[in-house]
Amino acid sequence: MSKVAILKTTPRTVFEDYHTLLNLADYQSVIDKAADTALKINISWHFFYPGSSTTPWQLEGVVRAMLQDGYPPELIHGCHNRTVVIDAHLGERENKQIHVLEAHNLRNIHLYEGEEWIDIREAVGDLTQKFLCLNDVYPDGFSIPKRFIGENIIHLPTVKTHVFTTTTGAMKNAFGGLLNERRHWTHPVIHETLVDLLMIQKKIHRGLFAVMDGTFAGDGPGPRCMVPHEKNVILASADPVAIDAVAARLMGFDPMQIKYIRLAHDLGLGCGDPKQIEIVGDLQAAEENWQFEGPFKNLTFAARMQHQIYWGKLKSFVEWSLKTWLAPWSYVASVLYHDMYWYPRFGNRRVHKVLEGQWGRLFHNWEKLTPDARGFPDLGPAPAGFVRATGGLLWQGVKILGECIKEAPEFAARRRRAARKTPMG
Repeated sequence: MSKVAILKTTPRTVFEDYHTLLNLADYQSVIDKAADTALKINISWHFFYPGSSTTPWQLEGVVRAMLQDGYPPELIHGCHNRTVVIDAHLGERENKQIHVLEAHNLRNIHLYEGEEWIDIREAVGDLTQKFLCLNDVYPDGFSIPKRFIGENIIHLPTVKTHVFTTTTGAMKNAFGGLLNERRHWTHPVIHETLVDLLMIQKKIHRGLFAVMDGTFAGDGPGPRCMVPHEKNVILASADPVAIDAVAARLMGFDPMQIKYIRLAHDLGLGCGDPKQIEIVGDLQAAEENWQFEGPFKNLTFAARMQHQIYWGKLKSFVEWSLKTWLAPWSYVASVLYHDMYWYPRFGNRRVHKVLEGQWGRLFHNWEKLTPDARGFPDLGPAPAGFVRATGGLLWQGVKILGECIKEAPEFAARRRRAARKTPMG
């Protein structure tokens, strides 16, 4: 039977609680001390937005637990992927994850910078014959990071909703790390894609584990433009399907009605039926129902357009362009809408409100606080005003816009072809 650990937590006891949580979920029987362990950090937005990305106390709690339990620090590293609309280097600073890795002198690996990627057929062999959709999406194959083969991986998602998959968590946290930069090609078959990626992970990783932070939980058109809620829960499991199912039920959804969870359950890749999952820890917390509205009731303009392009009336007119050199139009549109319109107009105010609460104060003052072994005896003051001025947000958006155009894989491919044609001097 799959096991999911769940606890309530507070800033005062958060490190102690994470250590208890991981051991309730028997992580030491899954994560081999002799193998390299990737802490797969989630950055769903390079700006801080509550519930969207791995929290610094989540990362710190896992690192402290591993070190306390005898895992060698030289075999632990942070792990980041990249998308053309999310700047991972900015994100790790804005979300204060980099401070944790530097404080413990841990390696910090960005998978798209100097890492070798190998063809999927070389990595998993005949497993490709079982894929539900990836052979059709990528008829010429695709690559995955070579370093993942034989590594442990601990996913660090948050509890939130998603406009493509209803909820998102441990299973989807593999999306960016395992697929190349054309992973938007999989959006029309996103549920099947997540199942294929779970098959790959079970094949290549020495140990597979997930630790989910629900101190903030996001409801609405996630993974970015959500309404954040303080829920004070943390979860852990060696079964990505089970932890996603428990998180979905907490948010008020029937996990077996969520396609990616049901598919994975039916294929025996994990347990998505809450009745068959062993809950350990705070059983009362596991029975909560937050009655989230979900991602589809109040879609943003950008999300509505995405739905129309991938599944609706615009599919035959527009989707083809996303597989050509025209694709960067969509990256530009995303940055303009999310970074230069939605966050300055709506997100900044929501963030400011959250920073007045206990977890918000902890985040705001993170670098200045002195924790003890249990957590944080003092959280410091709430910010007096907006942390990010609108002008600064807009200027940052301009820089991100330029970078996403420069780094668009379609343009990068053209530059590589041009370089190959240029005669040597």
